[in-house]
Amino acid sequence: MINLVIDNKKIQAEGGSTILQAAQNNGIKIPTLCYHEELTASGSCRLCSVEITKGKRTKIVTSCIYQVEEGLIVNTQSERVMNVRRLVLQLLMARCPESEVIQEIAEKVDVKPQTRFQLDEDKGKCILCRQCVKVCEEVVGVSAIGFSYRGADKVVGPPFMEPSQTCIGCGACAYVCPTGHIIMEDLGDERIIWGKHFKMAKCKVCGKLLAPEDQLKYISKTTGVPLDNLTTCVDCR
Repeated sequence: MINLVIDNKKIQAEGGSTILQAAQNNGIKIPTLCYHEELTASGSCRLCSVEITKGKRTKIVTSCIYQVEEGLIVNTQSERVMNVRRLVLQLLMARCPESEVIQEIAEKVDVKPQTRFQLDEDKGKCILCRQCVKVCEEVVGVSAIGFSYRGADKVVGPPFMEPSQTCIGCGACAYVCPTGHIIMEDLGDERIIWGKHFKMAKCKVCGKLLAPEDQLKYISKTTGVPLDNLTTCVDCR
């Protein structure tokens, strides 16, 4: 176990864990948008920045990717940290002025909606956190979406921003999106996501809608479970 101090609280953490994980496991809150415990951390949003002290030196690090070290002293609320956090939120609000989630976090640290940066009008609520891309690749395993273009023009979506041939309509990307940028609609027996329409399968017993047929076929193919066994809802099993 690694001994460290976070906000004047002596704690122990497993070797290889991050400052963010150590803080969360000890009831210390650090704001973040791009982190999910089931996905590889990327440190994209920088909201989880903290100040660390090693010997006589201090520096700002991203807590979701910085691993704990013996004797490390961490401050999650120093003025230096708060200045970084406020700047990050101003940039995020400029990129995604319609994001309610970002506005709520900004309000907690007294960042006003009137950011000094020019507002973007074409980014929606996407902060390029990579969570949707990673869940599609690491958890679902189909890699139906990714990044296109570069710099300020970078966007997330299927190749050429056309309906993906590999997307199975599972909605995992919409589920992990921290800002609600990804829109998924279930209309009757049809699901629409990323411009693609999916036929929803029904429970063979009660007729309740289950999941997209493409998703069940993919699960059957990858697990070896007969497709017929997947078309019964939990209530009817």
